[in-house]
Amino acid sequence: MPLYLNDDQTLLRDTARDFVAEHAPVSHLRGLRDANDTTGFSRDLWREFADLGFTGILIPEAQGGLGLGHVEAGIVLEEIGRNLSPSPFLTTALAAVEALKGTAHADRWFPGILAGETVAALAIDEGPKHNARITLQATRAGNGYRLTGTKQFVHHGHVADLLLVAAQTDAGTALFAVPADAAGLTANPERLADASIAARLTFEGVEVDADAIVGEGDAALTRLLAAARTGASAELVGVGAATLDMTVGYLKQRKQFGAVIGSFQALQHRAAHLYSELEVARAAVLKAQQLLDAGTEAADAVAVAKAMTGLATTLAVQEGVQMHGGIGMTDEYDLGFYMKRARILTELFGDTNFHADALARAAGY
Repeated sequence: MPLYLNDDQTLLRDTARDFVAEHAPVSHLRGLRDANDTTGFSRDLWREFADLGFTGILIPEAQGGLGLGHVEAGIVLEEIGRNLSPSPFLTTALAAVEALKGTAHADRWFPGILAGETVAALAIDEGPKHNARITLQATRAGNGYRLTGTKQFVHHGHVADLLLVAAQTDAGTALFAVPADAAGLTANPERLADASIAARLTFEGVEVDADAIVGEGDAALTRLLAAARTGASAELVGVGAATLDMTVGYLKQRKQFGAVIGSFQALQHRAAHLYSELEVARAAVLKAQQLLDAGTEAADAVAVAKAMTGLATTLAVQEGVQMHGGIGMTDEYDLGFYMKRARILTELFGDTNFHADALARAAGY
């Protein structure tokens, strides 16, 4: 598989790059934060994503979508990361669509996603760190189930229309599609370090029909997480790439001792090292996306992509702050937003240590 984009993918990248940079640059995020916006993103902008067809990238053509793949979804996510654009694309147009694809739930939820009217949230985590532990209980009740327990760090969970909830049944793990207006469900939103909003969800005997199950066993949750992790990795590449661009631009402008600081060899070496690490991480993400699109085993590639993008983008934002000097720490300068977003994305769906450990265990260590 070639680790570069073909002509059609390059055209999509150019379209996404122009659209996101024009309609949702960093100033868009800053405006939402300063206004203390309680939604966390612009619904009008989400509908514009739909107008361009972005929300239907992974939805099959037979159901009104574009029938494309993870590579194309990742192209949009890299531009979202490059501009720090708040949107539910990762959770809704990528992870939720991948989980619902081929199930009876697709006909109900895909039209709203295609129209930019529906927002989905992933209720996966229950503690301060992502892990495989699921304690939320789904007990048999009549012809359905009763859900009891809590979930944390549910991005868009306070405004979502659809919740994909991982739970334990008598038979093991299952993934449920739960309407956000279900009785007994409460959401307490909190603003995170990067100004995004995530909710703590409490399920107090939430009753759902038996057909609310999206998939039983580990397969459904694994498929959702593979899509989410690869998408988050693509967004991390965008965050790191934008940080590199800002840093190199600063090195070419800032003067010290009568010379631009970018002429100093020590800083050139650091910038070159950073560029190399980001390119390797980008290749790892593309490899994982291609394997997912081919329908072949991709668990190791997904773990490599998430671990490497976490390392590379963390390096990018840390080096960016160092080489910018004092202005890198100010709120007026955008660099700090990139550092905060990188931190959240690195933790999301498993941090670097989580995925390195998974790879080590898979190799028999």
